Amino acid sequence: MWTLSGFADEISPDLDEQTALVAKLGLSHLEFRSAWGTNVLDLDDEQLTRAKATLDARGLGVSSIGSPIGKIFVDEDFDAHLERARHAVRVAHHFGAPYIRIFSFFIRPGADPDAHRDEVLRRMSALAAVAEQGGVVLLHENEKEIYGDVPRRCVDLLESVGSPHLRAAWDAANFVQVGVRPFSEGYAAIRPYLDYVQIKDALLADGEVVAAGRGDGEVAETIRALRTDGFDGFFSLEPHLSQAHALGGFSGPDLFTEAWQAFTDLLKTEGVEYR
Repeated sequence: MWTLSGFADEISPDLDEQTALVAKLGLSHLEFRSAWGTNVLDLDDEQLTRAKATLDARGLGVSSIGSPIGKIFVDEDFDAHLERARHAVRVAHHFGAPYIRIFSFFIRPGADPDAHRDEVLRRMSALAAVAEQGGVVLLHENEKEIYGDVPRRCVDLLESVGSPHLRAAWDAANFVQVGVRPFSEGYAAIRPYLDYVQIKDALLADGEVVAAGRGDGEVAETIRALRTDGFDGFFSLEPHLSQAHALGGFSGPDLFTEAWQAFTDLLKTEGVEYR
């Protein structure tokens, strides 16, 4: 049975409002990216304690820490960022989250991502070592303007690092936005590393983000393949239906609900059970 989660900060900056709608929709988990307008890695101890109590009161778990780790340029200082990753592990433990979402570093405009391969792999290997020491799993999210934007480079870094503590988070919309047909051109290669699915769709024509099944992200085809493969993991709603920016997005309660409805309708059509 598949487990639904979601970036609840797309509902509201207020954690009480986030958790109220998540619970109303029947989700058992959320993906924690921010609360009260503050990134999860920047919450102070009092806020972290308050957040955990709020989640516990609703009976909600955290599927993943939606961190911004790896969202710096590949030529920026890494030491401080590595310490931030260690903090992310501590935050994951605080919430009982098995995963931390990360990225593979922005590439300067006009630069060739492949020219930065060695440095990216050095950094990703160091991050994977931190995750191994902390007993968590990092999820690399494919995204435009980073090294791991297209399937070839995603597979390269996952294969080259070769750590069970670095796995793939699948984002169909982000693939579409770099001109990739996700299932047709990426699924077979990435599937051996795939632990987590983010639910977002987009149009090839202009990159506009749309609800699942309404774009070119081949969401239905991916669902069928995952069901056939016996996948049993998290599916995290990340609608981005109102706003999108480098560190996240926003939908509001109505559009978040619309995104949930679109995806659960797809699951029902495909005969997939979920919770």
